[in-house]
Amino acid sequence: MKVILILSAVLWLIIVGGGLHYVYSYENKPALGKTSPPQTFPVESSIILNNRQPNLLFFAHPQCPCTRAGINELARLMTMIQGRVSARVIFFKPADAEQKWAETDSWRNAAAIPSVQVSVDEDGREALRFNAETSGTTLLYDANGHLKFHGGITASRGHEGDNAGRSAIAEIVTRDLGITVETSAFGCSLFDNKTLQKVIEGTN
Repeated sequence: MKVILILSAVLWLIIVGGGLHYVYSYENKPALGKTSPPQTFPVESSIILNNRQPNLLFFAHPQCPCTRAGINELARLMTMIQGRVSARVIFFKPADAEQKWAETDSWRNAAAIPSVQVSVDEDGREALRFNAETSGTTLLYDANGHLKFHGGITASRGHEGDNAGRSAIAEIVTRDLGITVETSAFGCSLFDNKTLQKVIEGTN
């Protein structure tokens, strides 16, 4: 009986340990984008480049729970650089979905951030133009349309707090650094294979 209890305890520890390892690995595993964003602001984009100040773009999936942390980090970032950038949150929405599908808590939280515009990206067409594949992907282009930052503004999946992305953008904007910085993005995929193929076929 004692041996059975010991074996049961060991088995339980293995299961719990494996579960914790999986959760930790998942939270800290960055999304692996297949392509990099364009080095210059796409002229075919429906988003108008502000040629007076840097342009900050945050691509988001409204149904992704990880995105809430990214939106909160964006709010913190904007308190640091408010008035210095033109900022927009672009929410993915399937063309056949109703508007309310996109208007989640993440949408409302983003819309509440001062000086941030919120818009819908039908079938992710803008995300495709900017090669943004992951919710939370953040891009910074200068007033001349040159890429200065791409990546994420959370330290891990769904976690808030100090992170390299937020700090880098603040430094680039406030100190006018002449470099391009890349960090890892953590979040849900903006596209499933079916949606992505549908959009690609529609653009050909």
